[in-house]
Amino acid sequence: MKNTKYTDNMDSIFNPSVADALIKLDPEDGPQFVEYFQTHAMLSREKAQLQASVRDQRKLLVENGKLKKDIEQLKTQLQDKQKRRTAKVLFSPAPPPTTTSPAPNTETAAVPNNPPPPSSQDRRDRQSRRKRGDRKARPSSDSLSLVAEPRVDVSRLDLRVGRILSVRPHPLAETLSVQEVDVGENAPRTVVSKLGAHTDLEELQGVLAVLLCNVKACKLRGVASKARLLVCSASDDDVTERLAPPACSDPGDRVTFLNYPGEPDKELQSKQRLWEILQPDLQVDSKGVANYKGCGFEVKGKGLCRAPSLTNCNIK
Repeated sequence: MKNTKYTDNMDSIFNPSVADALIKLDPEDGPQFVEYFQTHAMLSREKAQLQASVRDQRKLLVENGKLKKDIEQLKTQLQDKQKRRTAKVLFSPAPPPTTTSPAPNTETAAVPNNPPPPSSQDRRDRQSRRKRGDRKARPSSDSLSLVAEPRVDVSRLDLRVGRILSVRPHPLAETLSVQEVDVGENAPRTVVSKLGAHTDLEELQGVLAVLLCNVKACKLRGVASKARLLVCSASDDDVTERLAPPACSDPGDRVTFLNYPGEPDKELQSKQRLWEILQPDLQVDSKGVANYKGCGFEVKGKGLCRAPSLTNCNIK
């Protein structure tokens, strides 16, 4: 009876023949062994279910972050459309007044002493007065340009997480180095950087970094650089560190700012000098966190970007 009782309680955890064999080998302690194995198997199953639940929860958090970002982008686009529509209504030119020519007076035409027709000079004066009146009625181009002026903040920078695949000294410049960086695209980008004299290039290989990806490609001493590697620099330029994203980041992840939503420019125009304007407000605070005007560099759902060891320094 004891063997049948323990065999019936195995369900799908143990093969009944295995449980029977254990009980036959040790009739006294066999049931306890079977019960121990059954309890251990149940705990393992519950642990696996709990781990799956945690993974699902993390996945939902990431999806919620993406949805929030999409909503902010749609909200910004709607506000821009409303501003353009309002500007179009306010500054659209008024229709020119319609002029009607008086009907000829037949009685006056029959009189032989008619007044002389207006001279060509009078006609030119009237036309010039009409043109000046039209120019006054139209809105000035300066007022329209003020409405369409783009924003000047950090949301226009395309900052992404990249993994440095390889790094080598620049063949023509001792102070420069050349990196091949994966930023989530089909092919890595070549980046030319000026790092401190005390930087160990071998330690940079394989690490994550933050890159400005919408700069215009340019040649630096014969090597084309297609992005900018962000570094932290103390007062002495020889002491520099790469700006480090969260360890769980992936190449191609966007670095965003909670207080400055919006899509980045496709390419920064050199005439606008946007990077030079924003750079004084890019700082590392006393806790080592990178920020713009107090708003942290953030990889959504993964954490903040930091300087490995420097504090109260500039980002360049």
